[in-house]
Amino acid sequence: MTTLAFVGCAHIHTPGFIKAIGKRPQEVKVKSVWDHDAERAKKRAAELDAKVVSDPKAIFDDADVKGVVICSETDRHEPLVLAAAAAGKALFVEKPLGITSRDANTMADAIEKAKVIFQTGYFMRGLPRNRFIKQKMADGAFGTITRLRFSNCHSGALGGWFDTEWRWMADVKQAGVGGFGDLGTHGLDILMWWLGENGSAVENCTAAISNGTARYPNCDELGEGIIRFKNGVIATLAAGWDDVANPAQFEVCGTEGHAIVFNDAMHFQSKQEAGSDIKKPWTKLPEAKPAGFEAFLDAVSGKDAELVSVREAASRTAVMESLYQSARRG
Repeated sequence: MTTLAFVGCAHIHTPGFIKAIGKRPQEVKVKSVWDHDAERAKKRAAELDAKVVSDPKAIFDDADVKGVVICSETDRHEPLVLAAAAAGKALFVEKPLGITSRDANTMADAIEKAKVIFQTGYFMRGLPRNRFIKQKMADGAFGTITRLRFSNCHSGALGGWFDTEWRWMADVKQAGVGGFGDLGTHGLDILMWWLGENGSAVENCTAAISNGTARYPNCDELGEGIIRFKNGVIATLAAGWDDVANPAQFEVCGTEGHAIVFNDAMHFQSKQEAGSDIKKPWTKLPEAKPAGFEAFLDAVSGKDAELVSVREAASRTAVMESLYQSARRG
């Protein structure tokens, strides 16, 4: 049994993480909860049958606590992460790791120095279709990749998801980003993960962002980015909170193959894959694999897990920061 603690409970995914813990009563338990908002801490502690502490130091100094789940507002990540790393705690830090490359790399330095388990919330790495594309890219089934397209959109602004309890997520000062960065960081991670360590270095990028419905003043609700990788691949990234649907989730183009997802059906064709036909749904996909928070729970429970490295997490923050800088400068 591994003992955990929550340090900050602000993020919209916190209830989902609590449910995930509840499904593993023989593996993990939560001993304590801290949040700068006392009522929020009290609410989450009750759901976890845990105690509320008034100072996060009480968690970092507790030898029983082996790992912490940091779901605070993004602008509060740095001091909490640095203290947790110094205390030798395993870390789950909800995405994005930081607001800028500076704070993200400062946290990455501390986590690497501490040599502790790290994970963040890029759960899309576990989806069968994303795993399939990564493997086929590695196998060369697409030939030379020429173009990538990823879209990650939902109706959060249309549905008022950030009107009340999660209002801080539409405050760029606290979140660092609006709708484009909130959902775009997932798509950015997949694009960079697909291309692998040698291909994922970004040469330059540009973006346009918009306030969309303007439900949330001074906060972007959607955006579109163009990213040029050092290996020559050009990728486009769409993300935002103003879509009633997101039917065309990704497209991969290469000199010998093509793949596209539309309405959750994947179509794939490659000169190297007998029987592949872009006109027909492709169903030969790998099984889903634990990713994001589930992979963290596996890791702290002593199971094998595929984790996001802290340098990967920091690099996603750096690219997203550059996308926003480009958009603001026009």
